[in-house]
Amino acid sequence: MSRIAVVGLGNMGGPMAANLVSAGYEVTGYDLADAARMTAAAAGVTVAASGPDAVAGADVVITMLPAGEHVLTAWDELLPAAPDGALFVDCSTIDVASSRAAHGKAAASGRASVDAPVSGGVVGAEGGTLTFMAGGTADAVAAAEPVLAVLGSRTVHCGGPGNGQVAKMCNNMVLGVSMIAVSEAFVLGERLGLDPQALFDVASSSSGQCWALTTNCPVPGPVPTSPSNRGFSGGFSTPLMLKDLRLADAAADQAGVSTLLGRAATERYTAFLDRDGRVRDFSSIIEDIRETSR
Repeated sequence: MSRIAVVGLGNMGGPMAANLVSAGYEVTGYDLADAARMTAAAAGVTVAASGPDAVAGADVVITMLPAGEHVLTAWDELLPAAPDGALFVDCSTIDVASSRAAHGKAAASGRASVDAPVSGGVVGAEGGTLTFMAGGTADAVAAAEPVLAVLGSRTVHCGGPGNGQVAKMCNNMVLGVSMIAVSEAFVLGERLGLDPQALFDVASSSSGQCWALTTNCPVPGPVPTSPSNRGFSGGFSTPLMLKDLRLADAAADQAGVSTLLGRAATERYTAFLDRDGRVRDFSSIIEDIRETSR
C-alpha cells in the first residue's frame, strides 16, 4: 500500500503525514485550517481541496480529528469517496461509543478499519516514536502495521473495535492521577525541607517510581528533558489531559465502574485550568498545588 490520505493535518496529523512522505509514501492530505495545509504542503504532502478529494485514490485513510462527532461526520463523507478495499485508521482520541460506531460505518461500507489512538504527543509525532493502541480485527491491524511502523516505535493490538480507545483512556487516567500524586509529594517535601533532587533519587529507585516522575518530572532539574525545565512548554497539555479524563469518566458511567481517583483528578485539573487558563504541559499542576496549599 503506497497511497495514503491523512485527514486532519494539525499538531499531530501534520508531522505524521510528513514522516510518511519521508518514508517514500505518496501522501494526500486535507485540513480545514489554512496554516495546517500550508505546513503540510511544505513537507511534501499533496493538499487536496476537500476530504473526499484527499481519499479518492488512497489505499489507507488516516484520520486525526478532535472528537468523536468529527470522526463520524468525516467518515460519512470519506467512506463513499474512498476506493473499495481502502483501510480506514482513526488515530484520534475519542469516546469508545463513537469509535465503535465508526467501525460499524466502515464495516457497512465493506471496508476494514482500525482505531489507533496514540501516546507520545507532538514530540513523538515529529520523531516517529509514537505508541499506537490498536483496536480492530487481527487482519485489519496487521494491514495497518507497516504504515504505523513508520509513524511509531510500537503498536499494541488491544482487541476488538474500540479497544484502542479503551486502552488510551485507561492509561491516561493512570497518568493524570499519578502526576497529581507526584506533584503533591514534591510540594509536601519542599514544605518540610526536603531537597527535590533527594526526593527524586529516592522515589525514582523505589516504590514511588512512575513515568510522571522519571520522564515528566514536575520540578526542574532531576530530568533535564521534562517540560518543567522549559516553563512547562510543549509536552502533553492540560486541556488534552482533561479531555482524556472526561472520556474516562463518561466510559466509567456507562460501564458502572467506580473511579474515585479518576474523577477526583478530573475535578482537580478542571479547577486548575479554570484558574490558570494557559495551555501548558499538565505537569504544571504542581504550581497550582503550591499556590492552593496553606
